[in-house]
Amino acid sequence: MSHSSQEGSRPAVARLREQREREQASHKRRRGLKAGLVAVGVLAVVGVVGYAAAGGSQEKGDGKAAPPVTEGKNRAPVTLTIYEDFRCPGCAQFERAFKDTVHELTDEGKVRVEYHLVSIIDGNMGGNGSKYAANAAHCAKDAELFTPYHDLLYAEQPPEQEDAFADKDRLIELAGEIPGLDSPEFRSCVQNGTHDTRVTRTNDAFTASEYNATPTVLLNGESLYGDPTDPLTPESLRVKVEKAAADAA
Repeated sequence: MSHSSQEGSRPAVARLREQREREQASHKRRRGLKAGLVAVGVLAVVGVVGYAAAGGSQEKGDGKAAPPVTEGKNRAPVTLTIYEDFRCPGCAQFERAFKDTVHELTDEGKVRVEYHLVSIIDGNMGGNGSKYAANAAHCAKDAELFTPYHDLLYAEQPPEQEDAFADKDRLIELAGEIPGLDSPEFRSCVQNGTHDTRVTRTNDAFTASEYNATPTVLLNGESLYGDPTDPLTPESLRVKVEKAAADAA
């Protein structure tokens, strides 16, 4: 979510309080949601509130977890697991802060990244942008162009209230910026929702898990956001990955 320079200078506590109030007001207007959604999972490094998985998906999968999108070498000693929603502003801030470090560690063979693409904001706020964008990202994976398209979706993330990613033509238009991605196969995959069921299964498994906010980031299964007095930074992420890799050697 974009912020003006004036908003960026305001105290973080005030911004968090106002964001909490907006989320609670949104819940009062919605049917079928539990009252009083509490935003949890503070992303300490950028001071944003994680988006809680209270609403879940709008359709049900088969109850089985879907495989993640995996980037990196299968024999990498460390696994970084990331649960993200393409409509989630906190996820976009995480990607802006950490993507270069994650890509470097992946290219160095030190970490394998497992992306679980969820759609909790569709359930919480209405719309289909989370699901359609996640499906499109899976289509990009089919073309072996997941990483650049994933990064572009976050770079071009609209305000979540606009749900612009619900426009499949917009998702295809963005693919035109990735050389080799905009193909008949990709367009068909996006328009037909080829991976919609996979996204629904992933979201159902996430909402039923112990984790309930995006982004959720795990290093070898352990959450990296447990101590607000020791916030995660790109530098500390590298240290943690390299230590885990050395311990696994």
